[in-house]
Amino acid sequence: MAVHISALGEDEPRVIFRNIVQRPRHKTTGETVTVVSDHNPALLRYFDCTRSGPRSAFDGNVVYQFEIMEYILDFGFDRLGADQSQIDHPVLITECACNPIQSRCRMAELLFESYGVPSIAAFGVDAAFSYKYNQQLGICNSDGLAICSGFMTSHAIPFINGEPAYEACCRTNVGGYHVTDYLKQLLSLKYPHHISKLTWEKVEDLKMEHCYIAPDYTSEVRIFKKGAKEAEEKTRCWQLPWTPAPVEEQPSEEELARKAALKERQGQRLREMAEAKRSSRINELENDIRGLEFLLKQLKQVEENNVPAFLRETGYASKQEIESNLAKAIQSLRKAKGEQVETEEKMDASTADKYNLVNVPDDVLTPEQLKEKRKQLFLKSTTEARQRAKQKRIEEELEREKQMKLEEEKRLENPERYLEDLRAKYRELSEKVEQRKRLKTNGNNTNGNQNGSGGVGRGERLNAAQRERMRLLTTAAFDRGKGEDTFGIKDEDWQLYKLMSRDDDEEDEKSNEDEADLARVSSRLREIDPTFFPKAESGSSTAEPPRFRPLTKEDFQLILGVERFRCPEVLFQPNLIGIDQSGLDEMAGVSIRRLPCKNQGLEEKITKSILMTGGSCQYPGMAERLEAGIRMIRPCGTPITVVRASDPSLDAWRGASVYAAAMQFPNQTFSRTDYYEKGEDWLRRYQFNYTL
Repeated sequence: MAVHISALGEDEPRVIFRNIVQRPRHKTTGETVTVVSDHNPALLRYFDCTRSGPRSAFDGNVVYQFEIMEYILDFGFDRLGADQSQIDHPVLITECACNPIQSRCRMAELLFESYGVPSIAAFGVDAAFSYKYNQQLGICNSDGLAICSGFMTSHAIPFINGEPAYEACCRTNVGGYHVTDYLKQLLSLKYPHHISKLTWEKVEDLKMEHCYIAPDYTSEVRIFKKGAKEAEEKTRCWQLPWTPAPVEEQPSEEELARKAALKERQGQRLREMAEAKRSSRINELENDIRGLEFLLKQLKQVEENNVPAFLRETGYASKQEIESNLAKAIQSLRKAKGEQVETEEKMDASTADKYNLVNVPDDVLTPEQLKEKRKQLFLKSTTEARQRAKQKRIEEELEREKQMKLEEEKRLENPERYLEDLRAKYRELSEKVEQRKRLKTNGNNTNGNQNGSGGVGRGERLNAAQRERMRLLTTAAFDRGKGEDTFGIKDEDWQLYKLMSRDDDEEDEKSNEDEADLARVSSRLREIDPTFFPKAESGSSTAEPPRFRPLTKEDFQLILGVERFRCPEVLFQPNLIGIDQSGLDEMAGVSIRRLPCKNQGLEEKITKSILMTGGSCQYPGMAERLEAGIRMIRPCGTPITVVRASDPSLDAWRGASVYAAAMQFPNQTFSRTDYYEKGEDWLRRYQFNYTL
């Protein structure tokens, strides 16, 4: 809702602003200021405007916050240049039809007591001013009907001989505010990630730019439901601000050559450093080898009795340890020089001497040698086991690389078929794993035995093989000896335990293999399919979040389809937003039926001059829809003519301006003297005269 203010007799309003007040707080000092109308964006640098929402003095076109109204009047009079302590000019104020008298009295008190105005023309109805102004322009007749749809309310006023018949007027508390609010709700539900962009001002602009009145609401909805070409033509797109991701420019040939030269220099430097390190390592190993060989030569020259003392001085425990270190140093030196390293079978005798007691019989060994033999057996078995595990890992890695290479060839040959097969395999494995887990935890319930509490017994949790093993075990335990428990006497009795243990292990291994395959397939799908989202595991409360794709221009587009005509439809069907009141076409019929004189000729004169005014009457298709709605409630053959005001938003102000510029205007005002002598009750009997 906007306020239009001007001086006497002007053709256009001098000041137009929204009648809202905000009280932002200074970010540094905490001082609060009062801002009337929309705040200046420059204030955001110094004031926090997010914690103070806009407040209006009106509630459904009725003033109820007179403190805010005083701020609005101060702002308007200041913009007009009336900055004295008193306003020495008459004031003409418009209001909506059927407003309460108490609001008039409070407004008159505010103007007389706070501003000291000499007189008030209280209070003209905006629809009447607009109708009289358009009557002067020849758009409508002296007998007619004014249908005004404003910001918060809509009303219909019949005119007889140029005067409004207020006893037959009709009002509905539905207007442009409800259309905008409904559109904002629909867009917020449709695009929840763009709520911050859907400000009231922007939604208001979208409403005035794209919304229209459907000739037949049901047929229009059916068109959009079918998704025909006509629906696509009626769809509008609002592009939000969007900055595309920066695209990497391909480097030039000079840049590539420069990077290649830099990379070559860095590689050369690294090679030189590696060569220097390798040379240093070779020199160190050669020195160690010479030292160990010299130590062995000295050890040969030492007498046998002095060997322990010589070894203690050198820090070694035995001759074998020296030989082992020498063999390791020689092997490391060969690796450093890049020579072929001998395998374990071709190692020198020092490695074989490391386990020299393994093949010696126990009866020829002393207790200390037996202990050393057990130690050598343990070390040899663990070493061989590590070697076998290492060889197995190498073979598995080679097999995996081979398999990946084959899969990559299949993918390159037919990507779509490969992706489809991979998805099918993922579904198969996931179903198999889920079924196994379900059988393990809940059972398959195939035997129909379920306890009274709704739980599942142990027998139902076992699969067929496990139930068979349990049957064999219990049969073997009680069938021998006719009731006497002789199970375990024979060796074959214990094979049942082995069978049960082996089957359980096989089940676990099979389950682990399936889960590993499922994880591998899932990982592969994540790599080649950005839209793939793995299923959440059963029993888990959270799932892995999806991998989002890069945002594109289409992600910042708001599509307006059915919203274009669904939101303005509330003017004709307020029940869409939960308001049980009449629409504009029904209001026209109610006003005509309320006419004081039931005259068929007068009703036809009124329907021949129906004027649409107000800001919410500017939608395309409004006149056609209103005419069709009125024709359905009037007798067949009734002449109906619906016209639009020359300027639906400003004609009410222009009519009031023409009225205030007339010579007889001072005689129609309510003066300050009358206010002090007669009081507020006189306003209840005050009748505004639109004819001067």
